[in-house]
Amino acid sequence: MAKISDTIKSDHRAIKECYDKIVNSSNYEQQVRYQNQFTWELARHSIGEELVVYPAFEEHLENGKAMADKDREEHQVVKEQLKAFQGMKPSDPNFQSTIKSLMDKLSQHIREEEQEDLVKLENSLANNESEALATSFKRTKAFVPSRPHPSAPNNPPFETAVGLLTAPIDHLADIFRKFPDHKVSPNPSTK
Repeated sequence: MAKISDTIKSDHRAIKECYDKIVNSSNYEQQVRYQNQFTWELARHSIGEELVVYPAFEEHLENGKAMADKDREEHQVVKEQLKAFQGMKPSDPNFQSTIKSLMDKLSQHIREEEQEDLVKLENSLANNESEALATSFKRTKAFVPSRPHPSAPNNPPFETAVGLLTAPIDHLADIFRKFPDHKVSPNPSTK
């Protein structure tokens, strides 16, 4: 079984892969598909961390509350940028600069998380605890919104309640979005 740090890092790589496809393509349709995939991956990942990983920081680490609060603040900035980006079209003159700015902020967050926060968390957990967190994280992502909602609360228990209310609407809207053909997407029938 995978540890929580491996699971988080895997998500980070998937987000980066979508980003690369967006910025390195000149094909409008491909950019739209990967824009949807990027948004879907990042929104679910962020909320999953807020619901599963950040409470684990608070529970298991001496300065965990401060770490979780800092990461929630960084997520808020990313959610606001992601909300703006999801509404853009690849033909928008700010499309590339918006995704690049978003990824710059996100890359810094990812580096700190992978090199510091997750290392500290793993050091405080037994293997079975880390694996249980990874399982919980994966399950949680199935039930959370697939779009950013920057005005929603990002602290427990409110984030959970709002997420449960907004997720079905996001998932329904995903049916009508286009996603990359080779990826497992929320709606494989719209390829």
